[in-house]
Amino acid sequence: MADNTAASSTATTAAHWRLSAIQLNSTPQPEHNLAVVEGYLQQLQQHFAATVPHLVALPECFAVFGGGDGLQAGFMAPLGQGFIQQRCAALARQYQVYLLAGSLPGQSPDGRRFTACSILFAPDGSIIADYQKMHLFDVAVSDSTGSYRESQTTYPGEKITLASAGQLKLGMTICYDVRFPGLMQALAAQGMNVLSVPSAFTRVTGAAHWQILLQARAIENQCFVLAPNQTGVHANGRETWGHSLIIDPWGRILADAGTAPGWISAEVDLTDCRSLAQRMPVLQHNRFNSELKP
Repeated sequence: MADNTAASSTATTAAHWRLSAIQLNSTPQPEHNLAVVEGYLQQLQQHFAATVPHLVALPECFAVFGGGDGLQAGFMAPLGQGFIQQRCAALARQYQVYLLAGSLPGQSPDGRRFTACSILFAPDGSIIADYQKMHLFDVAVSDSTGSYRESQTTYPGEKITLASAGQLKLGMTICYDVRFPGLMQALAAQGMNVLSVPSAFTRVTGAAHWQILLQARAIENQCFVLAPNQTGVHANGRETWGHSLIIDPWGRILADAGTAPGWISAEVDLTDCRSLAQRMPVLQHNRFNSELKP
């Protein structure tokens, strides 16, 4: 494995990156889920030489999922603390990857609810950026769960996060955020070239909307989309859709994980985003943002 200095230097200059998404059927046991994540990181290391910076993304609720409503609250911790975050930092160091911890329970201002916190770790284990899920899933769905009231246990975030690592400009979102294109447009205006959408999309909403929404966000914002998802039936009966995706700025599917746990990967050229924007300057043409917005 390359040392930390080499990895950081490569990230600073490299336009070519490897994007990988790990698809999980997470359980209520963090130790088990983190062991599964490490197994997939080992596979990725065996398959791909460390010739370009590597961003590996985990899904929403990757470390603890499928238990009672209060389960995640028992694992919430301030930024940079708690064994889940410490283990993620150690995995990023060990496997020399940029590791996006899709979402884990963070501490919130009110102390009663946790934040759904997405954290980007560098290959040296340091935290580059964090984002707290802004849009909460309070909906009725015709599945085995029926009704979701995320706001009862989750505190909504209030900041937009664009993470920077060399030429990578990562727009950080989580799951239900994908239905609110204004957030992605704000990230695109700041220079986003990869959009992360770690998710636990339900089977019903996933079958209807998952791929369409993700392709639309890639096309609208002329960026790559990296969307790891939960999959299968979980311990509490909740059903998730799978089909983790990597999409290019033209909306083409570069990789689809199907419905089994596992991983997908694609090497990309981040300059593709700028080249497309030069030929089709959508951001400049957006009159609503520049002229018509009150």
